[in-house]
Amino acid sequence: MKINWGTAIVIAFVGFIGFIMYFVVNMAANDKYDHDLVVEDYYQQELKFQSDIDKEENSKTLKTNITWQKTQDGILITFPKDLDIKDIKGKVFLYRPSNKQLDFETPISLSNHNLLIPDNRLLDGRWNINIDWTYNNKSYLFKEQINY
Repeated sequence: MKINWGTAIVIAFVGFIGFIMYFVVNMAANDKYDHDLVVEDYYQQELKFQSDIDKEENSKTLKTNITWQKTQDGILITFPKDLDIKDIKGKVFLYRPSNKQLDFETPISLSNHNLLIPDNRLLDGRWNINIDWTYNNKSYLFKEQINY
């Protein structure tokens, strides 16, 4: 059977379109490639962005800011030593960019200046940590990207 150049071009186009369609369908149907928004209420989060900036600026006025370190037991968050721990209120939010099912929030309850996030709640990889806290009715925000 003899194929002329017109038929060869049509076969090439159909083959190329089939090749591209295979990848499009594969990407759309496979849960491995499921990409959600960073947060569900994106627009509401954007509206409170200026208050977050103000809280971060307040954090810069502290003598010492919050620090964290990885330990065998998990993540140890240390609040400034010059603050009275009974007046510290707030929450710690750990966000996993690759899987929103792993996100969790923990209230701040301190017996000393340290707060431990247990190792069993954390998987290795990248986490975003947001600590939204108040001290003497002044709001503070600590944000950092960490690799656990």
